[in-house]
Amino acid sequence: MAHIELRPLDDDDVDAVFEMMRDPGAVRLAAFTAQHPDDRPSFDEWMSRHRTAPDVEFFAVTENGGFAGTAALFTVDGEREVTYWIARHAWGRGIATAALRLLIAFEAERPLFARVASHNLASIAVLEKNGFTEVSRTTSFAPGLGREAEERLYALLPAIDGY
Repeated sequence: MAHIELRPLDDDDVDAVFEMMRDPGAVRLAAFTAQHPDDRPSFDEWMSRHRTAPDVEFFAVTENGGFAGTAALFTVDGEREVTYWIARHAWGRGIATAALRLLIAFEAERPLFARVASHNLASIAVLEKNGFTEVSRTTSFAPGLGREAEERLYALLPAIDGY
């Protein structure tokens, strides 16, 4: 079985992240992506902004020591959110589920929120396996699809005893 870890994202990961986040099939699944995923200067600016933001924790997901994707925690309107993006070569083996489990163990704040395109059934399964429940749906423009799409908001709520 693969050994999955989260480690701080470093400069050597940036090229792999760019390539991963411009994969056309992955962009369609994620849907709510950068307007132009092939625009390297915009990606570099986005990456620099997020890597230096005080409320962002950005990790590389590794499988047996090799790069398998990213996972992050960030704050939007005072609420903590999680996100993850797994490279195509690592799809279908439980890596996203394991990475999210590690990420939510790292972050004590609850509730934690996550957003997912309604057609991304694999990502919905990852969230639900980790205890997230759907709380709402909205429709808005999805750059990765070039059209309107439905997005679901999921929450990981605190346990009844507060933990």
